[in-house]
Formats: sequence, structure tokens, C-alpha cells
Amino acid sequence: MRLPARHLIPAALASTLLTGCFSDTSAEGDNAGDGGKRIRVAMMQPPRSALSPLSDDAFKLSRWSAAETLVKLDANGDAHPSLATKWQQSGRTWTFEIRDGVTFHDGTKLDAEAVVRSLTTAATAAPKPRILDGVELTAKAVDADTVSVTTATDDPLVPQRLSSPQLSVLAAKAYTGKTVNPVGAGTGPFELTKVNGTSSATLDRYDGYWGAKAKSPGIDVTFVPDGTARAAALRSGEADIVEAIPVSQAAVLDQDLITEVPMPRTNTLYLNTAKGTFKDASLRAAAREAVDAKALVEGVYEGRADVAEGLLGPALPWAAELRSAPQRTTAGAPAGRTVTIGTYTDRAELPEVAAALQQQLQKAGFKVKLDVREYANIESDALTGEFDAFVLSRATVLDSGDPAAYLYSDFASDGTFNLSHLSDPKVDKALRKAADAQVGDTRRQAVVEAEAAVLARDAAVPMLHERVIQGDAAGVVGAAHDPRERELVTADTYVK
Repeated sequence: MRLPARHLIPAALASTLLTGCFSDTSAEGDNAGDGGKRIRVAMMQPPRSALSPLSDDAFKLSRWSAAETLVKLDANGDAHPSLATKWQQSGRTWTFEIRDGVTFHDGTKLDAEAVVRSLTTAATAAPKPRILDGVELTAKAVDADTVSVTTATDDPLVPQRLSSPQLSVLAAKAYTGKTVNPVGAGTGPFELTKVNGTSSATLDRYDGYWGAKAKSPGIDVTFVPDGTARAAALRSGEADIVEAIPVSQAAVLDQDLITEVPMPRTNTLYLNTAKGTFKDASLRAAAREAVDAKALVEGVYEGRADVAEGLLGPALPWAAELRSAPQRTTAGAPAGRTVTIGTYTDRAELPEVAAALQQQLQKAGFKVKLDVREYANIESDALTGEFDAFVLSRATVLDSGDPAAYLYSDFASDGTFNLSHLSDPKVDKALRKAADAQVGDTRRQAVVEAEAAVLARDAAVPMLHERVIQGDAAGVVGAAHDPRERELVTADTYVK
């Protein structure tokens, strides 16, 4: 089979990109501790904030099992014990019992004061961690093993919020400088022992871990932003686990070594309901019927994405189980009406998606113009309604693991990211119900009903759900494949 040109990688280029990337980053070599192999990991994004847990770097600490939170989430987004063993709510206050027998990597003991220190640092940071946007949170030690967390308003998602890696609990030593330094300060099965700027990091097994001992003696991380180089590292055997392999590289790798994980991210065509052509609901329906999502998946994503049945995709398996078909408006005749579609270049596939949509809508009878820029230069125009439609790759669960916040921000009359400029009392009512519902089955049902209300207005056309492609070498056992990208190497991960 002849591969497209973008698949063809000059060997010299790949070799150049890899030179020095995986040159024995650990002083202990590949065999350490009890004789097992260390895990070599190629990560896409280098640290942006010296691995501070108050930034998005927190997700790296979580993926390496170096730092832990009070709560962890299951596949449905429900909260389960981690550093906290149980909790209960009384009005605006939640009380958490802290796990006994946990020590930080520096040997100090986890207690209520340590939890309060970490949560207070996050709650008073400027800027706050994203998980606490719009949330006023106060933590207090009730006794040595109990912490109370109080919010300014009733918040059913407090346990879910406390699962965010940005609220990891670290030892006192992490907070002695101007920035939060996680080296040697976590509680996980692996201890972060060394960070070499934006090039590499080293972690060793922590034998004092409160849970099951890590099966690998350590992790050697290299940051490799170039997708070609990451794929080449898997192919050459220089890396054991490789995250975020580009679609264009997946086809040339041994298919037994790659895993496609559905992401909670949807490529969506937002339609401007407030003005222009798509103010007419029948023309929004015509646009929805014109979109051939299967062609986009096969043509742009080479089959490595999932056709969207709704705004919430397979990363949230309960959505499909609860979803019913929304009532739709009958499509009208475009009759040559002109529309402008905006999108951005920061995600490589989106300009191709927009070009394919242009052809599909023109075939249906619209005249279509495209406006493609860098995201920083186009976001303000999208938010002020300068486009008839906008193509966006949108995360559908935020750090709390809950999609209600995404739905409200994108489709409520007062939503902060309402690209569709939708203002509909019935939709607002459904969104408020979802936002206020108690966690569990009641909330999931309310979320699906809110999704149906949005889809019934054709305010947005969900097209496809992205996947992240992870590479695991043949000898890797137990690597995590996490849609939320919170886990990667766990205590159960090792290399044969």
C-alpha cells in the first residue's frame, strides 16, 4: 500500500531528532533495585511551570504516580477513596477522614495539617488552579486525622474537585520556596528525585508507599515535543511507553504496539443562533443534515476517531446508555445562503475538517467561506459572534470529571464560552437542573437530558470524538490507558 507523503519520515531526520533524547537518563541504568527494568517514558509536553502542581504540570505528577489526591475517580466520574478514606456533607461543608499510615517521600507523616496546607495554597494562589475557578474554598483541620472543606455556596462536586491533580497533597518542604517544588514531596508509589529542566525527569520506587509496592524500580522520563521523534523512539525500542503518537505516524508503527484511547473531547460545529444565516432553526437543521461525520473520520483522521452520536462520547460510556434521540427541527432549503466558518491552526486536523465541511455544506446548497487563524487571534471574534459557524475541538469534561460544567459554559444564556450564542429558557432550565443535581445516576440522567435539549435546538453539531494514541513496547505490562490522562505509569506497570 502506498502511504501518503506525510507518513514518510526520512531516516536521517528521525535519527537527528532522537539523538541524545534517550541516552541513559538514570544513573542506575536499566537494571535497578531488585533487578527489574526501569520504565523509559517519552512525554509530549515539557514542564511549563517546573512541575508545580498548581499548573497543568500536575497531570504529569499524576501520570507518573508521584503525587496523590484525597479522592480518585472511577470510569463514570464517581469519587472513591485515595488519601481520604471517607467523607460526608453537611450543608456547604464536607468532612474528610485522612488515611492513616501514609508518609511523604521525605519521611514526614501525612496528617490533617498537611492537607490543609496544600489545599489552602491552591485556594489562595494567583492565579488559582483551573479546578477552583469561581470556587471559594476554605480548609481547616478538625483534628489530626480530619479535615473540613467549606465552599461559599452549596457544591455537590467538592469530592470530584478534590480528585484533580492540581490539588495534590505534598509535604511541607514543597512549599518553602517561592514556587511549589514537588521533588521528593509526594505520597505516590514513585518518588520524583530529579528534574532536568524541560528535557527529562527521574523517579525511583518509594518503598515506604502506603499501598502495594511498585513493580518497577523507577521511571526515566524524556520530554519529546516532536511527534515524529516520539514515534521513532517506540519503533527503535528506545522508549517503553510513548504518549500522544500523531495520527500521521500511527499507520507506520506495529499496530500491536499502539492503543487508541477515546478522549473526552469532541470536534463540534457550533452554529450561531443569534444572528446571520443560522438564526433560522431550519437552516441549522439543514447544516446538521449536510455534515458527513463518517467522511471526516475516515478522510481527516484516517479512521482513528469515533463518529459522534452526541456531544458526550465513548470516554463517558454511560452517556450512550442513557441517551435518547432528541426531537429535531425539519431542515429548510439553504438556497445559496452564504456562511462563514471559523477555526484555528493550533490543532493540525481542524483546518482539514473545515475544508471538508466547506465542501459538504456547499453540496447541500450553502455558499461557504473559511476563516482560519491561530487560536489566540480568532477566539475573541468567535466569542463575539463574528462567525456563522465555528469548528472547535472541545474537552467535554473539565478537571472535576463532570460534563455539566462544560454544557453550562457552552450553551447557557450566561455561559462564559457560548460560541453558539444560544439563549433558550428550556435549555437553561435543563442545564441548571444538571448543574445542581446530586452526583451519581441522578446527575448523569440530568446531564443527558441537558445534552438532548441543546441538540434539539441544533445549536451545535457534534461531529467526532478524538482518540489519543499511546504506544507501549512489547515488554510493557500494566500501563494505564486513561481517557482523562491522569494515569499512565502505575504501581502495577513494569517492563518484562
